[in-house]
Amino acid sequence: MSRSVAEKLGKGISPQQFIDGMTKNKEQFLDWSDKFVWSDESDKEYFESLNNRDDLRVLILMADWCGDVVRNIPVVFKALENSGVPTEVLIMEEHLDTMDQFLTMGGRSVPVVIIADTGGAVLGQWGPRPSYVQEPMVAFKKENPDREAADYQEKLSLTRQEIGRRYGEGTAYQSLIVKELRTLLESF
Repeated sequence: MSRSVAEKLGKGISPQQFIDGMTKNKEQFLDWSDKFVWSDESDKEYFESLNNRDDLRVLILMADWCGDVVRNIPVVFKALENSGVPTEVLIMEEHLDTMDQFLTMGGRSVPVVIIADTGGAVLGQWGPRPSYVQEPMVAFKKENPDREAADYQEKLSLTRQEIGRRYGEGTAYQSLIVKELRTLLESF
């Protein structure tokens, strides 16, 4: 079944409006943004080459309270800022109808970067984390289907610690996001 976000195009806010309106985690968000550097010049050139295309639109479902948004969206914004691709932010709580079309393993996880054509047909999506960082959560969900199990919260806590370890202290994870976004965009 093909998905469409046609009714959401033009209904979001700009990346700058999102940043200006942040009430949580703004300092950390801006800090990750300031730390962004292109680790591969060809990636920077690729994103700049998107200026030659006018057939793409990006919608990003997110919320300022989410740690993955704080770490990952500064990278997405930086990658897209010179691409010429119109990019809008949909605040999750204000667009639950759209959020529920883009669940991650059955749950509302943000951010979700939605890439659509000019008519709103969804071409692809990315998120909520780079694949390598997301692997422990995928494994956890598979191995722990019963949310009421006595050890569920303990195992979830350990999984979140592993996700934090995979993000690491520095910015190495940022190049994973750039590569994954590029691979996705190159597929259409």
